[in-house]
Amino acid sequence: MNILYAVLVLGATASVFGLILAIASKVFEVKADPRLDMIKDFLPGANCGGCGFPGCDACAAAIVEGRAPVNACPSCTGQQTTRIAAVMGVEVQGVERRVAFVRCNGGNRAGHKFEKYVGLEDCLAATKLSGNGHLDCSFGCLGLGSCVKVCKFDAMHINSRGVAEVDRDKCTHCMQCATVCPRHIIVDMPYNESILIPCANKDKGAIAKANCSVSCIGCGLCERTCPNHAIVVKNNVARIDYDKCTACGKCVAKCPRKLLINIHDDGRVAPVVLKRLTDAPEEM
Repeated sequence: MNILYAVLVLGATASVFGLILAIASKVFEVKADPRLDMIKDFLPGANCGGCGFPGCDACAAAIVEGRAPVNACPSCTGQQTTRIAAVMGVEVQGVERRVAFVRCNGGNRAGHKFEKYVGLEDCLAATKLSGNGHLDCSFGCLGLGSCVKVCKFDAMHINSRGVAEVDRDKCTHCMQCATVCPRHIIVDMPYNESILIPCANKDKGAIAKANCSVSCIGCGLCERTCPNHAIVVKNNVARIDYDKCTACGKCVAKCPRKLLINIHDDGRVAPVVLKRLTDAPEEM
């Protein structure tokens, strides 16, 4: 009988606690915002971290809670962003598309190798082995593909010169490539701009010229030629202020090193992009 009473008491106690838990779950239920799942469906799911949050779930939660704008995800297309904005009941603000850009034009044709690198196929590992890796130029791309490995959108590859190059049409501006680059030569730039300066060499002219046949030597001709004052030479290397640049191409023609690139002439943009750019008003 004692065993029977113990079983009955335990059963009754379990029933009471189960009832209390059931009531508590209803009373204290936290209802999930239905917008959360809708926004998650519009995000790419790559968890690249380009939005500044740990992943797409965290980004969606931040948007719903108002801690992030509806266009927080750099990997979303304009249509996806518009749909997220519709879910949130707001109008999306126009955001200029930006892409990653590798500031190096050297590689195995110009950044003269002084030793054969044998080791991990990793740029950081190469710099640890020897400060300059396997190049004379201490600012050049090492070409070992660390940036390629972290790109989740197949937007990075090593070109025939052994330099990392960005596929502008695939790039989502997550900038994970820039994070892992030990040379810090991957920057962001507006997608629609066409004039590029693929060099980050801060050495003085003579040294830069000795180490790379296509480096910027800081001569300042481009700066003096630009009618809009869009180019400045700082720390011995030219930089473009794209807010001022009109893509007139005068700097490209004037550069004695043939370093500056106009991607219209270089064939690096798809025809549809080229048409859109050439159809734009001249003052843009």
